[in-house]
Parts: sequence; structure tokens; C-alpha cells
Amino acid sequence: MLSYDVVEWGKGLQKSQRDTPVPKGTEVLVKVQCCGVCHSDVHLRDGYFDLGGGKKFVFGDRGVSLPMTLGHEIYGTIVAAGADAAGVRIGDERIVYPWIGCGTCAPCLAGNDNLCASGRSIGVSRPGGYADHVLVPHPRYLVDAEGLDPALASTLACSGITTYSAVGKMQPFAAEDWIAVIGAGGLGLLCASILKAMGHARIVSVDIDPGKFAAARDAGAAETVDGKDAAAIKRLRQISGGGIAGAIDFVGSTDTATLGIAALRKGGRYVGVGLFGGEIPLSLVSLVQRAIRIEGNYVGTVQDLKDMVALAKSGKLKPIPITKRPMADVEQTLSELKAGKILGRVVVEA
Repeated sequence: MLSYDVVEWGKGLQKSQRDTPVPKGTEVLVKVQCCGVCHSDVHLRDGYFDLGGGKKFVFGDRGVSLPMTLGHEIYGTIVAAGADAAGVRIGDERIVYPWIGCGTCAPCLAGNDNLCASGRSIGVSRPGGYADHVLVPHPRYLVDAEGLDPALASTLACSGITTYSAVGKMQPFAAEDWIAVIGAGGLGLLCASILKAMGHARIVSVDIDPGKFAAARDAGAAETVDGKDAAAIKRLRQISGGGIAGAIDFVGSTDTATLGIAALRKGGRYVGVGLFGGEIPLSLVSLVQRAIRIEGNYVGTVQDLKDMVALAKSGKLKPIPITKRPMADVEQTLSELKAGKILGRVVVEA
């Protein structure tokens, strides 16, 4: 089978050829139709996350070995299955849920595979979807998305469930509450679209590239704020009449977290999603006196994926811009994503 792999941290993906895996037990072999290109793959290719203060989360020190095939937003066709893979039909098309847990710990048993401390995620520590085939450990990680465009369906496995889960952490919110969506990339645009599909109108998009604001308004944002503006916090407070009810940060840098938290009203909520990196100073007295909540959001559950598929099928969700490219362009796409040149989402096709 053909794949595009990280063979050296910090270097470009390399085209590789190896034997196509044969599924055993509960395993299912999926022929990849398409795979979304996610910004976290930029960090994986580079080999680390920036933890702030000069510290790094180095993948090579955390059990991730090379070569590694990235890609975790996968849609494809079932072509083979192990003897114990119940309910699987050859030829069915499915989204692959990539955030694989151990299956036995308390989070996994509660359906929260994404919170498993011993997770073996596809495209992170298992071979991923920048390939023509991917091996899935169990049928429960395959979700039907019949009726959706395969390119859109693939993106739901990460950007979809991550955004859906983050919005869930912001609930409940009232119709009059202003919610800031920080970052107008693929996830930020999808977040505005999800909020709009839920009937919420008071959405403000924050980005450092005003060229993305037209797409943000098209997705559902009622207001936009330039994050580079020195008066950005003041502007958010003006729009919201004193302070935003919540901020969902799809960038996750020192600057964006500082902005989002500072603009909160009393009792407001900040949900961190992006992994750009850094750290923030935090006054514990202010945390208490303002009664704000700061929470992280890491992808989502299998149920989140099923719910996201249902929302996409409902017709209420306005699709974000999706560009289709051949799989051979995945390295170029990652570089453009790192440079901030991508609007919406890119999906590579096998």
C-alpha cells in the first residue's frame, strides 16, 4: 500500500510503499477515499507541541515511533474484516473515528475513548489516513454517514466532533449571550455554523486576518473583531454590552487565550481547543472574584461523531469551504496550513 509518512521529525512527509495490512480478530480494513488535513498534523510533523516557557511536548519522548503515517479525518470503504468483526459488510462506506482508547479503563467504559490515558489514536500512534488503506481495530469506530459528501463526512471525525464538543461545553447559553469564536480557520468557521444551526445569532468572530471575515459572516458570525487591534478586548466588551458570555479558542496561543479570558463577563466561560502553544499568567484572585470557568476540550466521543453526522444531515448546518486535492499534495497542504494560507478545510483524496 501507498502512504505518506513522517520519517524524520521536522522534515517533510515521504512517500512510502509497504504491504497492505491483513485484518485479524475485530479489525477492519478500510480503503481510504479521502482524508482531511488537520493543523494538529503540522505539530505532529514538526515533532512537538509548544508548552510555553521554553518547554516542549516531544512526541519521540512520548512513545511515538517513526516512520508514522499521519491523517485522522478518514472516510473510506470497508474492503476486509477479521473473523470477529461483527456486523461489518464489505463495500459499506464509513467515517473512521480515530481517537482509539484501551477499551477497559473508566473513561473508555463511559464512552470517552478520547480521554483514555493509554490511547492509541489513528494517525498519531497508529498508522493513519494519508495512505490508500487504514486498519481500524474494531467496528464500533466506524460511523455511517450515508447521504453526506465524503469530503465533508471525513472532516467530521476531528474538526466536526472537536467543535461540536466545544460548543457543548459552552452550554447552556441564552439567546442574548455573545459568544466569541477565536480563529476563523476551518474549525472556527464550523463553530459559527454549528452555533447558527442551533439557533444562536450572537456570534463574534475574532481573527488576525481580516481577509477571513467574509467567510466568518457567511458561516454565521454577526460581528467580527481584528485580534491584532490593541482595542480588541474593548471592542468585544462593547459588542457584548459589558463582557462576552463565552470564548471558544481555536488557536490556543498566549495572545488568544489572554484576549478571550480578559473579555469574559463575570461567570463567563473560556474553552481552549487550539494547540498553537504557549502559557498564560493567571490571577487566582481574579479567577475567584470573576467566577469564570476555564476548560480544555480534546476532540470528542463516538457519540459526538454520530450527533455531528445527524446535524450535518439535518440541512441546518451550512458547510464550510472545503478544497479537494490529490493525496500527493498532502505535504504542500501541511506547509500552507502552517503558513496560515488555507481558508476552510482541505481534504486529500486517495
